[in-house]
Amino acid sequence: MNQQRSDAAESRKQADGRGPFERFVESVNQRVSRAPFFFVIVAALLLWAASYPLWSSTTKWELALHTGSAALSLLLLVLLENAGRRSEEAAQEKLNVIAEALSDLMESRAADDPDLSESVERLRDAVGLEERH
Repeated sequence: MNQQRSDAAESRKQADGRGPFERFVESVNQRVSRAPFFFVIVAALLLWAASYPLWSSTTKWELALHTGSAALSLLLLVLLENAGRRSEEAAQEKLNVIAEALSDLMESRAADDPDLSESVERLRDAVGLEERH
């Protein structure tokens, strides 16, 4: 088996371990992307709206909403972007595995068709291309 295939297999084995941050991001992503989180946010907005009489000024009341929503938005953006990046990497890895399998199949048939050997090399060169750019 060629070296490229074993390199890809090794990288998959090394990438299997998830750290505490990755587990936290996955947990948050699972909760935030469901309907209950939406209802929690709606409830928080309703509580904020109902708290209007308790504030000494309208400016402070609005500032509380803007500050809280900006902080929450920033945190969610970072966590969801991380989850999206990991999802994209997983999809790319699946494509790489499919390409490896296809190149092995093509290589087994290359003895009958010399043009196929060149295609096998181009396919193997393309696997992992996104990591080189």
